[in-house]
Amino acid sequence: MKALLSVLIPLLLVGCSPAKRISRTLRIQPTYTDHFTGVALYDPVRKKHLIQYNADKPFTPASNTKLFSFYAGLVSLRDSLPALRYAVRSDSLIFWGTGNPLLLHPDLPDTSALAFLRKRPERLFFSAENYKGPRFGAGWAWDDYNDDYSAELASMPIYGNVLRFPKGKLLSTQIKPRQFADSTSVLPDSKIGSGVRRMEFANRFTRLTDVQKSQQDVPFRWSPGLVAQLLSDTLHRSVVLVNLPVPENTKLLRGSSADSLYKRMLHVSDNQFAEQVLFMISAERSASMLEPGVELRRIADSLRLTTPEGRNAARWVDGSGLSRYNVFTPNVLIDLLIKIYALVPQQRLFTLLPAAGQSGTLRNMDMHGKPYVFAKSGSMTGVYNLSGYVLTKQNKLLYFSIMHNNFTQPVSEMRQRTAALLKEIHEQF
Repeated sequence: MKALLSVLIPLLLVGCSPAKRISRTLRIQPTYTDHFTGVALYDPVRKKHLIQYNADKPFTPASNTKLFSFYAGLVSLRDSLPALRYAVRSDSLIFWGTGNPLLLHPDLPDTSALAFLRKRPERLFFSAENYKGPRFGAGWAWDDYNDDYSAELASMPIYGNVLRFPKGKLLSTQIKPRQFADSTSVLPDSKIGSGVRRMEFANRFTRLTDVQKSQQDVPFRWSPGLVAQLLSDTLHRSVVLVNLPVPENTKLLRGSSADSLYKRMLHVSDNQFAEQVLFMISAERSASMLEPGVELRRIADSLRLTTPEGRNAARWVDGSGLSRYNVFTPNVLIDLLIKIYALVPQQRLFTLLPAAGQSGTLRNMDMHGKPYVFAKSGSMTGVYNLSGYVLTKQNKLLYFSIMHNNFTQPVSEMRQRTAALLKEIHEQF
């Protein structure tokens, strides 16, 4: 009997559709059963769900959350981002931040605000009274304050809210912004590691060695006074800090294109950009206060993140996915991918998203030949997810969400398993 079954089962599988074969593999292979796996595959032409494996079960999404911030920007922001809000009173110009993170950013600077302020004849005053929220998102790890992915939330980020230490033997003049050079000391012959550490509640930095093994960005403690000081030094003119609410009839200065921000946000998984998208949406909709949490809830309500039975199918709490409070199902992400594709032409969309084996966070994913996966990854300890679009050999475009939670293997192994599954989908559909 066993011999007969060993012959019949492969024959039956050969006669199955690719969807049934892969669904069976997901149920029985340890590659997918040794942790919590969810897979959803959708055909937009037939409007049919091809694979549903734990597709309505909740998962920690990590940076898949950025797809929600991307969608929020698409439906709420214009092609050019708000750079600052200002009002002129006699011989004074008062300005407020809009949450735009590109002012003097070390990798993607937007000079619009600086050029505007430089040429103004009025005295310059900066106010941060339009944001009263927290510096970190709900559910963020408190001890990540020293890591580059955990820059503080702010009404007017500057220099990306990070201090950059380049690779190699450091001179104080190489630290950017240079104003922090006097706040940095060296601990020679350290036995406790390498790199730079900041005091938790102060802008005091310690280099554990005199030579940086790699470039390191360390978040600084943001404050309105620090912004005024850094702008004064950059503009070579006084910028005075004031505590003034935003009056009526202010004007909005616009800056660089939204797509430049989206592309970096999605390609390198920039947490700050994703968070500040919600700030800029608030700046577009309200002149008086920046309330990113209100905008997040408004957009979440518009998405109707519930199951057909009316149960909550998602919990969206921050813009970046740093919070473990976020919860999404694979099917929720499929629904979001449908909405995104309806808003963005394919060529533009596939430029904004990382291409597997070619660009962004998917550059090292093992894919040979022309890219056929365009997607957003999301990872943290015990979490690896990938959601996006896959082109098949039969020239079909399918939407997918593959989510792995609660594993103990390295993230790189889950990335390889995901690549193998997508290769199978690419070849068989």
